[in-house]
Amino acid sequence: MSHPAVNVAAVVGLPDARLSEVAVAFVQLADGAALGAHEVIEHCRGRVASFKIPRHVIFVDEFPMTSSGKIRKVVLRERALLECAEKPPR
Repeated sequence: MSHPAVNVAAVVGLPDARLSEVAVAFVQLADGAALGAHEVIEHCRGRVASFKIPRHVIFVDEFPMTSSGKIRKVVLRERALLECAEKPPR
């Protein structure tokens, strides 16, 4: 979330045959900002451990929230499974 174009971000794990699990980043952009998946990944390089760098980036307009205001990561994992199943890692 340190990138100026990112408003909110959440990361979930996606099962992977080779690595056991890889990171998938869900990103909500700041108003009027433009950013690509490659830019998000490159921004993470050198800032987080290599195994924490997302292999996939999914942009969202809003996050599913609980009644107490927390992001529902279970819903994000389900979405990651659906959307990333047919996409190769970036």
